[in-house]
Order: sequence, then C-alpha cells, then structure tokens
Amino acid sequence: MSEGPLNESELEWLEETLMTYGHDESVMDVSELDGMLTAILSGPVVVEPDRWLVAVWGGEKHIPRWKNDREMNRFLNLCFKHMNDIAERLSDYPDQFEPVFGENDIDGKSYTVVEEWCFGYMRGAALTDWSFLPESLRGDLDLIALHGSEENFERLDTLSEEEFEANIENIRPAALRLYNYWSANPQQPTTLQPVINGTKVGRNDPCPCGSGKKFKNCCLH
Repeated sequence: MSEGPLNESELEWLEETLMTYGHDESVMDVSELDGMLTAILSGPVVVEPDRWLVAVWGGEKHIPRWKNDREMNRFLNLCFKHMNDIAERLSDYPDQFEPVFGENDIDGKSYTVVEEWCFGYMRGAALTDWSFLPESLRGDLDLIALHGSEENFERLDTLSEEEFEANIENIRPAALRLYNYWSANPQQPTTLQPVINGTKVGRNDPCPCGSGKKFKNCCLH
C-alpha cells in the first residue's frame, strides 16, 4: 500500500481537533469522518475537496479559525492521507477494508458502536444524488441509514441483541457492495452541484478550507 493507515498518534490528534472545533452540525470524531469519507469515495460522482471539507464542519460559517497554518495544514494532510488509505483498500485491497467503528466498555464487556460511522456515511452520501441506486442495493444503504439517522432510533430499540449484532456484521459488506456498484456505474455530474450554505464560492473568494488563500489558488484545482 502506498501510504498506509494513520498511526495511533495521528488518529488521536485528528480526533482531538475534530472535538475541539466541532459542534452539533459538524463531524465530531474519527469514526464519523471515516464513514463520511467512505461514502464520498463510494458515491456516483466525484466530490471535490472544497465541498466535502466544508461539509465536515457543517458549513462555511463553521470553518475553524485555526491557531496557525501548521495546525490547519496538518489537519488537511491527515484527512487526505486517511482518505487515500480508505480509497486504496476499497479499490485494491477490499479484504483489508475495515470501517472505523467505536467501542464502549460496559461492566467489563466491550461493545461495538457503529452509529457515528453510519451518521458520517449518510452525511457523505447526502453530498451527491444516490437516487439511481438499483432496488437490489437499496437494502444495503437502508442498513447503514438504520444506524445513521435519528428518525430510525425507535426501530433500533425493537431489535434483539442477535439482530443488532447481525446488522453490525453486515455493514462492512454492504459498504463494499455500494462502492463496487458506483465504481462500475459512475454517473455524470450535474451542472449545478448543491453547496452546504446555498452559495457558490467564487474564484477570488477565500477558500472554504480555511487556508486564507483565494479559492483559485487553493482547492479549486
């Protein structure tokens, strides 16, 4: 593999940064970021960095005021490094693809937590139009949405422990099937792409990533 996964200290720093600058509308941890990036890489069209980086923070008005360029650049570099690792696993090493789920320890027993990852996946899927997904794969997206949407929390409460654990086991293969379908059946991008805050970033406007540079000199290309 070209770069390999983020190491433990890089993951911890990324987690701390997301929590420091995060809020109710933003990605709050690495698990949610991993899910979001997986969906972006698995979708019907390419999502440019200027869009998904803004979506990480929940809109342009929430882009962090970084302490310095070093902090900002490290965040961007780690995001892209992690994204490249996910992309390589999905495309070339699917047997090594593993969603970054969380864990909870209750009374000495460890439980897998998938909600953050699934919320991130649905956040990433919302950046493009998945309406052309065939009916045969709707169940895979619905499975992820079951754990990644507040409106489904009541349904989750009705699942038995065995059903819940089976769902968790099925998320990984579902994500791989969704990736494989859109990879084999990419869609043509529409002329007007939706933007989080409903406005279009001009070439001479400040770049949404927070670099302080003009858009044309940063993420536009």
